[in-house]
Amino acid sequence: MSGLSLKGFTYMLLIAFLIWSSNFKCCIARRGKHWRQSISFSSSLYKKKGKSYSYGNDHKKNHHNGGSNSKPKSPPTHKSVPQLPNSPPPYKSIPISPPISKPKYSPSTPPPKAYSIIFNVLDYGAKGDGNTDDTKAFEATWAATCKVEASTMVVPADYVFYVGPISFSGPYCKPNIVFQLDGTIIAPTNPNAWSGVMLQWIEFTKLDGITIQGNGVIDGRGSIWWQDFPYDNPIDDEEKLIVPLNHTQTPPLPVQNEMGRKMPSNKPTALRFYGSYGPTVTGITIQNSPQCHLKFDNCNGVLVHDVSISSPGDSPNTDGIHLQNSKDVLIHSSKLACGDDCISIQTGCSNVYVHNVNCGPGHGISIGSLGKDNTRACVSNITVRDVNIHNSMNGVRIKTWQGGSGSVQGVLFSNVQVSEVQLPIVIDQFYCDKRTCTNHTSAVALAGINYERIKGTYTVKPVHFACSDSLPCVDVSLTTVELKPIQEKYHLDDPFCWQTFGELRTPTVPPIGCLQIGKPSNNRIQTDHDIC
Repeated sequence: MSGLSLKGFTYMLLIAFLIWSSNFKCCIARRGKHWRQSISFSSSLYKKKGKSYSYGNDHKKNHHNGGSNSKPKSPPTHKSVPQLPNSPPPYKSIPISPPISKPKYSPSTPPPKAYSIIFNVLDYGAKGDGNTDDTKAFEATWAATCKVEASTMVVPADYVFYVGPISFSGPYCKPNIVFQLDGTIIAPTNPNAWSGVMLQWIEFTKLDGITIQGNGVIDGRGSIWWQDFPYDNPIDDEEKLIVPLNHTQTPPLPVQNEMGRKMPSNKPTALRFYGSYGPTVTGITIQNSPQCHLKFDNCNGVLVHDVSISSPGDSPNTDGIHLQNSKDVLIHSSKLACGDDCISIQTGCSNVYVHNVNCGPGHGISIGSLGKDNTRACVSNITVRDVNIHNSMNGVRIKTWQGGSGSVQGVLFSNVQVSEVQLPIVIDQFYCDKRTCTNHTSAVALAGINYERIKGTYTVKPVHFACSDSLPCVDVSLTTVELKPIQEKYHLDDPFCWQTFGELRTPTVPPIGCLQIGKPSNNRIQTDHDIC
């Protein structure tokens, strides 16, 4: 009986082992099948990732096979592909430009736009030989680019494109378009190309997220305009404060040459943005504009960095960067050399932050002029810091006309290094860029103007505060101002203050004893028309 029980027990163990072994193999088989499916999915994903657009080689193929007559291929419609966790994007795109220095991005600074569908001006008929008019080719390229969100219009390197007045307008354009400028664009010097009233040469209008970037050049070839109109140029009113040591009399106005005028009387701005949100300009060079180099009008969220602006110090009215009716502006890490204000901040501007900028030659960094022709001007929350200004007429300046209204408030000039600057610190509420101006009692109100760590050398006068009799400047503060004279070719003057009230938070060099401490006793109360 015990033998039979032992044999039955052994038999049952054998059956149990066979059943367990069978289940184990099935489990392994199922796991193997699942693993093979994972490998198959991953492989198909990365095969699809291989589809991409190439900027360099693909364009060369297209250009050599068809030249400017070949039409660019329409971008394929991509289907969405599921992504594995932490996997890279399913479609690879090629960066459209060489790496350039980027700022650290904050919530107010949009991320760089690095990947895009390409529309090259060479594919739309541009020659880039410096003589052929490529304006229509640029217009055609823009028309195609405009229809595709986050696409890129490419102006390639090693070409010179002759382009007349052109407007890249955008009421119906897709957002986040990139204008990749690696070549050179030159302006016409033929008067016939400027028929009509042309206030801008290249204009971007009503666009959302437009970016101009690259290593290219916009050359306004402005010398023909400058020499043609020396007698038309308004003067900088601070010239009246600069008296040469051998001064005898006011130099005569230039005389128009016998050949007459060659170019139209309205000198155009080289590059203008109007009514746009989030415009960015980075990496490019703008040089020799007939008038202002870079202008932003009615724009929000402006970013300018790593830009070079260049024209001779005696080129008339060639502002570097001109801001008007624009808010939330960041300008940094740029070199500005021109014949007028390196940066000009006009009415309607607020929340402007300028830092790490080199300025000179030029007329410094200015707020204004404001209030011309009895107009109302409003400027607030302006910060200029960590800048170098050299060989310039002015350092940091506020200029307003008599007869204006409105206000300038909340201004900080901090850590400004000046070198051989004629007038490092200026407030001029009697500004006039004509030979004669009419006296008025009304003025743009100035309050909360702060200067800290303004150091360096001057050649005419360290401080010039000329405020309105009826509406004095208030809450003007100076901290750690150290300015030393250099006797060059001008008479040296002491600090000057008129109707300027505030405080000296530290001793200054030289002593600025003319600043009146506190507030004026008879300060006129602003009307509703004056208040911004």
